[in-house]
Amino acid sequence: MSVLLISFLFSFILNLWLVRYSYLHARFSADSDLTGIQKFHTIAVPRVGGAAILLAIFLALWVRYFQSPDVGLFGLLLILSSLPAVIAGLTEDITKKVGIRIRLMATILAAGLAGYMLNAWLGSVQILGIDNLMITYPILAIAITCFAVGGVANAFNIIDGYNGLSAVVAIMILLGIAYVAFKVGDHQIMIASFAMIGALFGFLFWNYPRGLIFLGDGGAYLVGFWIAELSVLLTTRHPEVSKWFPLLLCAYPIFETLFTIYRRLILKRVHPGMPDASHLHQLVYKRVVRWSVGTNFNYLKVQRNALTAPYLWMLCLLAVIPALLFWQNHVLLKIFTAIFALIYCWIYWAIVRYKFPEFLIISNADKDSE
Repeated sequence: MSVLLISFLFSFILNLWLVRYSYLHARFSADSDLTGIQKFHTIAVPRVGGAAILLAIFLALWVRYFQSPDVGLFGLLLILSSLPAVIAGLTEDITKKVGIRIRLMATILAAGLAGYMLNAWLGSVQILGIDNLMITYPILAIAITCFAVGGVANAFNIIDGYNGLSAVVAIMILLGIAYVAFKVGDHQIMIASFAMIGALFGFLFWNYPRGLIFLGDGGAYLVGFWIAELSVLLTTRHPEVSKWFPLLLCAYPIFETLFTIYRRLILKRVHPGMPDASHLHQLVYKRVVRWSVGTNFNYLKVQRNALTAPYLWMLCLLAVIPALLFWQNHVLLKIFTAIFALIYCWIYWAIVRYKFPEFLIISNADKDSE
């Protein structure tokens, strides 16, 4: 647990510094666009929390290297391989000029580096027909691995819309990975999971509920990449862990991404990279959390922002719990993945048509009327 505490303390202090002295770097780091279609904050906020998280896990794993060289080296190589994705994300955070295609390619490059340095290649996906092709054509296995890692990293960037949302989802998923890594005796993966968990808790202290600092693209890509690579390594090293365990574990961010592509490409007939305000978390914010905006506009909007994430945390748990219960049974994992997809679609349909139960609505209208 020492790596968790060390990464937490470093992340807490580094994020505190970024928040306390934001005026020194706000010209470059602050998200000053308060009117964008996907913007729901009221003041300019630093979006470089990912840099603090990266440095925190590096320092924690560097300290760990002197205690357990094999564990520390594993984590440091994972950090090294993540740099293309993190740098591309941080460059976008600072310049606002790095397109989604370049960031996705950088993440795929990072996956290739991790595959080369850590032998992190998927050997199968437990889908009839595809597994045989992956064995026959190793280049296909490499391509599927890179595509999967890039997709998961991008998925965490997509759900990073409200205070605490993606960070808490990531913590729940990482706890699941750490639990199964402990069950199969893989201390490298378990320690790497705890390093990120500690760093995310240090970040959350300043991010939730007030939103004093954001993950930014750099942080979202780092977190998504970290989870994706640990998932690949866990299932590759330990055949008893079903390939569908991490898929169900990450079902919420993954399905949010797939549904977004479907919505934009098929329903709206626009480029899938075109931003919109129709993500599930945005619909929850606009239609379920009906927090009035009165005289103290900024305060109430921050409250409304913070009240949105718990709905999606509960949705994520619907996938995390069965994944942990049946991490060895690929048939049950596939069934629960299908069930989660149906639940997601039903929730989305219900919110769009205002058919959701009234007890789920949070409103301060009664308080305002007093």
